[in-house]
Amino acid sequence: LSATGKGTVTNMGAEIGATTSTFGYDDEMDPYLRATNRAPIADLCKQYASHLQSDPEVENNPEKFYDEYHEIDLDQLEPHIVGPHTPDLGRSISTMASEVDEKGYPEELSAALIGSCTNSSYEDMTRAVSLVRQAKAAGIKVKSNFLVTPGSEQIYETIKQDGILAEFEDVGATVLANACGPCIGQWKREDKQKGEANSILTSYNRNFAKRNDGNPETLGFISSPELVVAMAFSGSMKFNPLTDSLKDKDGNNFKFDPPSGNILPTNGYSSKDGGYEEPTKTGEVVINPTSERLAFLEPFPKQDPIEDYKDLPVLIKAQ
Repeated sequence: LSATGKGTVTNMGAEIGATTSTFGYDDEMDPYLRATNRAPIADLCKQYASHLQSDPEVENNPEKFYDEYHEIDLDQLEPHIVGPHTPDLGRSISTMASEVDEKGYPEELSAALIGSCTNSSYEDMTRAVSLVRQAKAAGIKVKSNFLVTPGSEQIYETIKQDGILAEFEDVGATVLANACGPCIGQWKREDKQKGEANSILTSYNRNFAKRNDGNPETLGFISSPELVVAMAFSGSMKFNPLTDSLKDKDGNNFKFDPPSGNILPTNGYSSKDGGYEEPTKTGEVVINPTSERLAFLEPFPKQDPIEDYKDLPVLIKAQ
């Protein structure tokens, strides 16, 4: 897993009750630190790597050190969709269609939203856009409202620099501000009225009732950015991109190839001046001597480490 992929896992751990989640330091973290202008930290991590990892005896025999030990084979783990109304109600994509029928979930996917703080790394965005390119080449259009929320100014500027933002917009995506947005209810939704039952799929980290759009009848489901994008081109909550096909512009069956992407930007991360202005190194601070609200801080008296600590009262004794 990439460094940002590990970040997604640890972030989502909190959503299902984990007090904390950690990954030991590994080789995937070094290039990320360097790419994000933290080379001195990367050097320190490399120097003290053994102190940032599990002890070898714990790594080799974890069941001897933990009350519970679970091993997950990621190669065998099928993509999941979770929800509605809670991030810990999950099922594999292969069982989603039958559950839609059994529980009467609205089949139409009214909106597909990717991004957020949890799932908008450069890797996430490049993997998502790889599916956009496949669909566009086949002449397939999105069937759901498609919204993209870059997780930071740096990600926004980088995917804009690399043309990814334009590719999302070319297929009809609406790019929102680099903020929490619909994840915390800042979504002025116009396609559905309050009380109208509908299903949405996001790559956000929370999906509680009314959280995204204020509508208690909106069923919010969560999945990976790649799965959200693939399902946006189908417009259906029953679509399984692992097995199902869509019709291309010529009426032929089209099936998505597995997504691919870059962990880090080849041309480096882009950023622009965020408005921060360093304080001037010259100048004078002037405070009105009659002010009742402002005053200069007076320095503390210089300490004497010997005389200042004589005859101190004893507050507690321990034997």
